[in-house]
Formats: sequence, structure tokens, C-alpha cells
Amino acid sequence: MSLEDHLGDIIRKAREGAKISIVSAAHATGLSEGDYRVLENSGKTARKPNLLELANMLDLHGAKLERIANGWLPTVPDLSLWRELRQITTTGPSYQVYCYLVWDEVTREAALFDTGFDGTPIFELIEMNQLTLKHLFITHTHEDHVAALGAIRQRFPKVRLHSGSKHAPVEQRNRANDFIHLGSLRITNRDTPGHAEDGVTYIVGNFPEDAPNVAIAGDAIFAGSMGSALDHVELAKQKIQEQIFSLPPDTLICPGHGPLTTVAQEKANNPFFS
Repeated sequence: MSLEDHLGDIIRKAREGAKISIVSAAHATGLSEGDYRVLENSGKTARKPNLLELANMLDLHGAKLERIANGWLPTVPDLSLWRELRQITTTGPSYQVYCYLVWDEVTREAALFDTGFDGTPIFELIEMNQLTLKHLFITHTHEDHVAALGAIRQRFPKVRLHSGSKHAPVEQRNRANDFIHLGSLRITNRDTPGHAEDGVTYIVGNFPEDAPNVAIAGDAIFAGSMGSALDHVELAKQKIQEQIFSLPPDTLICPGHGPLTTVAQEKANNPFFS
């Protein structure tokens, strides 16, 4: 699997967040404006750009940015460590989005994190494993993450919703110290706004056999990158550092797009963070 964001996506997000012009960024790389535009659009360019100079201008970590350019990918995790965790792929008009299902192997109570575009694979997984869907946690309310919400609520009218949206009914809004027991599993929430005003990362812990925690992050962070934040880049970075990078290093990060990763790998390789 390739990264959600190629090199060009990363520098474009950083440049737009820093309000740096394409002309200035191109000058820093030593490329023409045309070649620089190709770099942002494709992640590739015929001439080798000066990424260290560009990283300094864009407040990116130069060595990590070069690592991305050289093809870094996170180590593929052994998902058998989390017997009751499934990543579900749903496909929209032009791209894919992930949602996640966890359950307690004894009670068969399940929790869904986001809905993706299509409820069909979710329904099939629930039926195949004879689960009872008790909770639906929303990482943020962008359309690709909640498109199947109506279908899921119609199929499971008693499912309890959890959201960081200030527009949600009071009984559905997360509170800072909330924790939900799902059999032996324990689910907590951490606010991670920036990409979205209502962004939330959910932490699932107490997996059998001491499997590491799982952080279901929506679009707050991707392997090697982060969600677009435009006018809220510093807030987004601050929240990732405070709420995600403070988790144990072996915590599995489950993003809405791109490969799975861990806290340790992102701290070591994500160029948005020193």
C-alpha cells in the first residue's frame, strides 16, 4: 500500500498552511515554478529538489521529508494481535475510506467507528461474526466518513451514537472523561480538531493478551502526513502531539485513509513533527 499523501501532497499542505507562495517555495527548491507545480501535483520531478531548504521554509523536518521522498512506508502490523479489530474498506466515486469495527469476543458486543460510503460490508461482517452493534463512534462529520449513517441507523435503530460535534444532540456528544465498556474492552475519546472542527480520536484498550492500544484517528493524522487543516495547521499539530503522540509508542494508529501505523513510527518519520 502507498501512503495516503505523496511527497507533493505533504509539501502542498505545509505550504498552504504556512501561507507561502508557489513562487517562494519553488525558489527554495531550486526548481522552476512549472517544475515545482509538477512536484506538488505528482510527488515527482525530473530534477532533484532542495528538500532541506524547502522543509526549513515550511516548518517541516528535513530529514523526515527526504525519507518520504526516498519511499518510506510504515512497517505492516500483525493484525492478529487484535483478534476483534477489523478494518473495513468502502469505495466512493474516486477514492477509498476506512471504517473500523471492534467487538468483545465473549459478549459479541460491537462498536463501529465511522461508516464510510457503504454499509453493506459492515452488515456482512456483523452478521458473519454474530455481533450486536451497540455503539457508533464518529471521528468527524465529513461526508465520506458518515455517508452510510442513515443506512446503519435504519438497520440498527438502537445503536448509540457518539460524536464531537457541537450540533449533535446532547446525549450523543462526547465528554472529556467518558469511557465506554464494550465487554472487556474500554473506549475513551480525545479531541483532535484541526482537519475538522469536531475531530475526535478514539482509544480502544484492554484487548486480550495485552495487545497494544488502538487509536482510531479519522483524518487527524496519516502515515507520514496529516489531514488538511488550512487555517488550523498549528492547532492540528498541537492536538496530535498532545493527544496522540502522548500515547504509548506501540499504539496502533488507524487512520481514515492510507496504511496503518504506530505512534513510534509517526514520531520518528512524520515530517510535520520535529
